[in-house]
Amino acid sequence: MTPPAVALQTRILEIAAVLLTAAGKFLFMDYLNWRLAFILTAIAGWGLYVAVRQRQVPGITAYWGFRTDNFNPALRLVLPFGISTVVVCTLLGLYRDTLNVTWHILPILLLYPLWGTVQQFLLIALTAGNLHELPGLRPRTFIIVLASALLFGAVHYPFAWLMLGTFVLAVFYGFVYLKERNLYVLGIFHGWLGAVFFYTVVGRDPFMEVFGRLL
Repeated sequence: MTPPAVALQTRILEIAAVLLTAAGKFLFMDYLNWRLAFILTAIAGWGLYVAVRQRQVPGITAYWGFRTDNFNPALRLVLPFGISTVVVCTLLGLYRDTLNVTWHILPILLLYPLWGTVQQFLLIALTAGNLHELPGLRPRTFIIVLASALLFGAVHYPFAWLMLGTFVLAVFYGFVYLKERNLYVLGIFHGWLGAVFFYTVVGRDPFMEVFGRLL
């Protein structure tokens, strides 16, 4: 797909906004424990940005990966990785005695893909995608994917297993995205694999972490 005409300044500002959102995660989710408020605000804010940019630059959302025409090719790339990841997570959970699967995983499996799609939009489309289009960086795909993956892993500090898991996921997703730009597949599997990872390897309950104050 031919990249739409996007000013260099816009690409740099988008990357800066992603970094600001990542910094906000540490403040609002980790320090203030405003998890639900931060997630809803990020989804609404970035959703509004997507709508505005689509009006300004028709076709940019499809270029970013909000498209369905290549859903099946992207799915064929991700599905074997997804199945393997579930098996590995289950085995790690058994080995580490961190399996914590309750009914709480069901709403997370339904809701997390939306938040996962937003995260993939920020990490892959706006970070890796924009870096890929910067003059002088386009041929250096591995460096771009590695830098984006390091950022995604760092955002999950200080949880070592989570940092490792998100780094590996981001490396794989980066190469998939640059081959088949489809955020829907990446977002869905991000949510599902993230849920499995939390309830098996990490032994945490994101349902209670996000919605516990409302119950």
